[in-house]
Amino acid sequence: MMRKLLKIILVLLVLALLAFAGFIGYVVTFLPNIPLEKVEIEYTHDRIKRGEYLVKNVAQCLDCHSEREWSKFSGPLKPGTEGKGGEKFDQKAGFPGSYTAPNITPHHLKDWSDAELLRAITSGVSRDGRPLFPIMPYPNYGKMDREDIYAIISYIRSLPSIESTTPPAKSDFPMSIIIHGIPSKPSFVAKPSRSDKVAYGGYLANASVCAECHTKTNRGQIIEELMYSGGRFVDSGNGAVQSANITPDKETGIGAWSEKDFIARFKAFDKNSGNYEDDSVKPGDFNSPMPWQAYAGMSDEDLAAIYAYLMTVKPIQNKVPKQSSVPKKQ
Repeated sequence: MMRKLLKIILVLLVLALLAFAGFIGYVVTFLPNIPLEKVEIEYTHDRIKRGEYLVKNVAQCLDCHSEREWSKFSGPLKPGTEGKGGEKFDQKAGFPGSYTAPNITPHHLKDWSDAELLRAITSGVSRDGRPLFPIMPYPNYGKMDREDIYAIISYIRSLPSIESTTPPAKSDFPMSIIIHGIPSKPSFVAKPSRSDKVAYGGYLANASVCAECHTKTNRGQIIEELMYSGGRFVDSGNGAVQSANITPDKETGIGAWSEKDFIARFKAFDKNSGNYEDDSVKPGDFNSPMPWQAYAGMSDEDLAAIYAYLMTVKPIQNKVPKQSSVPKKQ
C-alpha cells in the first residue's frame, strides 16, 4: 500500500514538473504577445518641436540614452553623445541583470518602423519581439497622450546619426523568465487641458517619472502608500544617494514651499540664464542623479502645474538626511 502511494505521489510530482516546464516554455516562447499597430507618423515641424521639449526636458529620454559627465554636478549630458546610448544599469546598482541604454539615433533606428517604435516606447517590446526591462519606464509612457508619443518619435527621427553599438541586455534568472510577462498594451490618455492645472501637472509628473526615483520600492515595485516620500537610494554617478521627499508634508517634504520656491529651485540650474556654471565634483563628493539642467528647461507653466499636483498628493512624514558625501564606487 505504501509503495503504491509513493508511486502515485511520484507520478503527480512528475506531472506537476512537466506542467510547470510547459508553462515556462509557453511564457518564454509566446510572451510578450503585443501586436503591432498600423501607424505611419507625419514628422511635422510642430511635432518635432514638441518632441524635442518632451525628450530633452520632460520624459528625459536622453538622460539614459547618452553619456553623462559625472565629474560635474547632476551629470549633464556629454556634448556630442545625445542619443548614442551608453548608460549602464547592472547588478552593481541592484538590477537583476545587465542593461545598457541602446543607441536611439537614426544609425540604430533607421530600419525600425513607426509602429515598432511606438510599441517599444509604450509597451516594452523590441523590434524582434524581445521584452524590454522597465528601466525604460514604458509603463509611464503608455499612459501618455498618443500624440505626445508621436512627437517623441518624430524628434528621435531627427537626431544626428551617431555610429555606436551597445551590448545586448541580459537578465539573470529568474528575471529572464519573469520579464516576458511585464510588457503590456498601452492605455493612452488625452492630455489634460492646461487650464486644469492639477490634472495637467499629474500628467507631466507621470511623463517625467517623478515617482520612480522619489518612492521606495519593494522587489522593484513602487510602494504605493509611500508615493513621492523619497528615501530611495539612487546612483549618483559617484555612489548612492537618497532621493528627496516631495510630498506636501510641511516638516520633511515640500509643503512649506511656495510655487515660486519650487520653480526657482529648478531654474537655478538653467544654463541659459547666465547664472549657472557647471560645478566640478570630485569622486566621493556629493552628487545628484537628478538631471537638474534638463528639468530646468521646462516652462514655468509646466513646473507650476507639477507643483500644483504634488500639493494634492498625500503628505508623508519622512525625513531624508541631507548628504555631503557619498560612498565611492568600487
